[in-house]
Amino acid sequence: MKGLTIGQVAKRGEVNIETVRYYERQGLIPPPPRRESGYRAYPEETVNRVRFSKRAQELGFSLKEIAELLSLRVGPDTVCADVRKRAVAKIAEIEQKMETLERMKEVLAGLAAECERRGPVSECPILEAMESEEDVDAEG
Repeated sequence: MKGLTIGQVAKRGEVNIETVRYYERQGLIPPPPRRESGYRAYPEETVNRVRFSKRAQELGFSLKEIAELLSLRVGPDTVCADVRKRAVAKIAEIEQKMETLERMKEVLAGLAAECERRGPVSECPILEAMESEEDVDAEG
């Protein structure tokens, strides 16, 4: 039986072996047949799925979203607009996260500016703000 070893898949997919196993457990790659020796014999397509999954993660897609994208990729009735819809939704999600992160940065910068570097920690405005019942307004 021909096929790739898990090490070959990992190397060609530019991930480690544990990532290949994890993707298999999560259903991103199908369980491969086993050789008589018991070792997995991955088909060539597995490398493509591993690369796809890794790149999609780097773009911010969750494993569930990646599984959906992989399903769309092989769906007979899928059109590019179906994939675009998910990409546009991901962009909106990223923009929302960026806005939240910017607010967090502004709040922390303001607190850091108030901080007297040599003052006692008991009077640290950063720690006081975090202990306060008042909202520090980083969430908007």
